[in-house]
Amino acid sequence: MRKFTIFVLALFSGIVFSQKVPEINKVEFSNEALNQKITSLEGKKFSISEVIKKHEGRILIIDFWASWCQDCILALPATKELKEKNPELDFVYFSLDRSYEQWKRGLAKYNITDQENYWFDEGWKNSFNNYIDLNWVPRFMVIDQTGKIAKYYSIHPSDPEIQKTINELKLKTL
Repeated sequence: MRKFTIFVLALFSGIVFSQKVPEINKVEFSNEALNQKITSLEGKKFSISEVIKKHEGRILIIDFWASWCQDCILALPATKELKEKNPELDFVYFSLDRSYEQWKRGLAKYNITDQENYWFDEGWKNSFNNYIDLNWVPRFMVIDQTGKIAKYYSIHPSDPEIQKTINELKLKTL
């Protein structure tokens, strides 16, 4: 019985503390983070700065996800709702799948192949993810029209702070 209680406590602690909220909310990216390479569905490598620059002048939502992540999959309908509510926003998906094939299968399975997708082929630990303190997925970031971080940390697209940030950014463009 004692072993079972310890097991349950360990499991509960792992679930509760698995995604640690970063202590510092960063507002811009380091050059090293921006130089991190990421792979497109076509196999072409881009730097994170190229991906962000492509969306300059627009509000960008980055969805960090993986096809093996149940919480990521459960968040997809809420991401779709956020898109529908804010059609003027740009969305990109940054995948942490373990392999290119796994990533491609996940995109097809969850019907997001037609979205803007990239994959960290170097794995979870890389300059960009280390810089943003990525320790779990899903995670969402809001990037402003100038490429700076407007909302550093959120774990679900229905987080009211995401919409609040979007609304504030929209007012800046009027």
